[in-house]
Amino acid sequence: MIDDEGFRANVGIILLNKAKKIFCGRRVGLQFWQMPQGGIEEGESSEQAMYRELHEEVGLVGEKVNVIGRTAGWLYYRLPEKYQRKVGVPKCVGQKQIWFLLEFKGEDSEIKLDLHASPEFEEWAWVEYWEPLNMVVDFKRDVYSNALRQLEPLVEKPFN
Repeated sequence: MIDDEGFRANVGIILLNKAKKIFCGRRVGLQFWQMPQGGIEEGESSEQAMYRELHEEVGLVGEKVNVIGRTAGWLYYRLPEKYQRKVGVPKCVGQKQIWFLLEFKGEDSEIKLDLHASPEFEEWAWVEYWEPLNMVVDFKRDVYSNALRQLEPLVEKPFN
């Protein structure tokens, strides 16, 4: 779903393990790492999209996570011109995202990157809370910083 300004509705996932480290995956065929994210489909809520993307990209189902929180509103990033779609309507100039903070209740062995024909990630790791800022492609860095900053106070609280 692309809005009138050309921003595609999207969700992002900050998945924390018991040690409060964040899941990051290395994109297939690329050097960049990122947290799971993906588009919101027509008729889908942001929470439904989050659970779908969690399953598609990380192989986890909803029973393996607790939702701790989410960003207050949309966080935007603009794609560099070379990544913007040149043909088709509507034109997509970037993404607007709702970020979810999740507690992972399962075991590392339950993470499966290859459940779908076109996996997003080919490698993954648990990293320190602010480390994704050093791993992600530069045009997403401000959104990552904003999401991590907004949700950090919830990380300090004990999980149920």
